[in-house]
Amino acid sequence: MSKHLIPAALLWVVLTAIGEATFFLDWLPVVGSPEAEEWDLIFNVLLAMGIPVFTFVVAALIYAFWKFQTANEGGETGSPFKGTGSFPKVWLVITSVLAAISMIIGLVSLSNLQVDKAGYGWGEDQAPLVIETTAQRFSWTFAYKDKNVELLSAKDTELLLPIDTEVKFEIQSIDVIHSLWIPAFRMKIDAIPGRTTFLTVEPHVLGSYDTDNNFRVQCAELCGLNHTLMSMHIRVVEQAEFDEWLASKQTKVSR
Repeated sequence: MSKHLIPAALLWVVLTAIGEATFFLDWLPVVGSPEAEEWDLIFNVLLAMGIPVFTFVVAALIYAFWKFQTANEGGETGSPFKGTGSFPKVWLVITSVLAAISMIIGLVSLSNLQVDKAGYGWGEDQAPLVIETTAQRFSWTFAYKDKNVELLSAKDTELLLPIDTEVKFEIQSIDVIHSLWIPAFRMKIDAIPGRTTFLTVEPHVLGSYDTDNNFRVQCAELCGLNHTLMSMHIRVVEQAEFDEWLASKQTKVSR
């Protein structure tokens, strides 16, 4: 059995190296907020920890298929491998450590997401900018709290957010369950009838849907025939431009 361990282990190392090399590829969406950084950390840790386990199984299958295949359909079965000795024990320890590290990092990152640096988190405290969000089939309504500005996704084209400002979405639904998702920020939470849910983000990258389609609000819960229409573009701008835009919208409302 030992003569098979070295080539199988080499195959495992090669497959693992190829898998881990994917981290050098820029294949994740734009990181538009600190919340996105936390989610990407969780995802990358799980991927990095899971790749060696996955490639071990693949390497064992490939090696067994190549080395132990036989054309004799009537032949005897091979000797059983009972999994005794030091190897299963070492493998159990390694995978247990990987799982523990993944859980610890995941719990710490989720804790950071639930309580942001300003202390607003996903609870009921106020943030510098609060947007009351209402979901219904098949549109979003965004009301800037205390700003006298309201946007409807079926009519308005963009939702403007100021850069480096905590924004809290207070989310409700008036019919069925929807889900507010912003890919650039990696944040997603359900809109549930009869309940208000909260989502807090702090955009730290200027951007718009025109340059990157991840800057958008999208319903991520199948809610009916026109579910895909529940989308609205997001544009992250400097504070001065946001204030000017907000003033222009308030003027139109007052008229």
